[in-house]
Amino acid sequence: MSHIILYAIVPIIVVMLAGYIAGKKGAFSATDGKAFNKVVLDFALPAALFVSIADADRSMLVADIKLSIISLVVIMFCFMLVYYIYKYGFRKSGVTQADAAVMALINGSPTIGFLGFAVLEPIFGTNAYVALVVAIVGIVVNAVGIPVGLSLLNAGNEKALAKNGGKKPNPWKPVIHALEQPVAWAPILAVIWVLVGLPWPKWASPSFDLIKGANASMAVFAAGITLSSVKININWQGILGVILKLIVMPALLLIVGLIFKMSPENLAMLVVAGALPPAFSGIIIADEYNSYVATGTSSLAISVILFMVFCPLWIWITELCVGPIPGISL
Repeated sequence: MSHIILYAIVPIIVVMLAGYIAGKKGAFSATDGKAFNKVVLDFALPAALFVSIADADRSMLVADIKLSIISLVVIMFCFMLVYYIYKYGFRKSGVTQADAAVMALINGSPTIGFLGFAVLEPIFGTNAYVALVVAIVGIVVNAVGIPVGLSLLNAGNEKALAKNGGKKPNPWKPVIHALEQPVAWAPILAVIWVLVGLPWPKWASPSFDLIKGANASMAVFAAGITLSSVKININWQGILGVILKLIVMPALLLIVGLIFKMSPENLAMLVVAGALPPAFSGIIIADEYNSYVATGTSSLAISVILFMVFCPLWIWITELCVGPIPGISL
């Protein structure tokens, strides 16, 4: 477990802290942070998502249909749960529909694209099952969650504009706008590629590697800059987001997995994937749309730190429920 903390979690904290210090010292401004986020959102992240999904095999998506269905249903249930809790529960506090969509994108999704392999492989080893879990959860988060979240966010902004005297919003416009974003259509295109059965040419991957290599590091660094430019807003809204992400989501995945008798190893990997910190892509989108940035970023920072406790805790709880997990290397 010390290997996980040192090689997966501490680097995130160090890079985020570096961005925070750089922002506080004036080396980078909030505007620079937005520029970095735009590079990640429009180029690095779509490239990383497309290659990681397109490189999968169609048989991987159907090899364990139980894993695929449980991942889709539970993660999207948690996504919408976060959305409705913030939309209706904090309406009197000034939280808008767009803000609720941002929190769903952050605390309703695990950061599987950034940390999936980095966390799961040191625990379960490098094998096809780890790749299967990362691929399936990645497809749910990026090919389903991001388009839905962007659609809800744009719908909220359209309604706000209409209330201020603008035209009545077109219900399809937010969906179309969401699907126009590279971070939404790239993973969807990759899923179609895999389902059609086209093999991904190995010679094409290096063309994407250089830009996708900036994905995690630039996103985390930009999150630190964003954190330095906003007032730390540790309130019940942020704390509730941490609870929903680090406790509710993995708990539901564990319960549903036990009910439908998933294999112990797949269940353990899925629970750990669900317990990953909130999606960095949600923070990037929040900053891009200037919506709920302070609370969302604060919630992310708290979750990254607490993950060092919750990761081994959820592995221990899962082992209590299913017994020793094959292949685990703690």
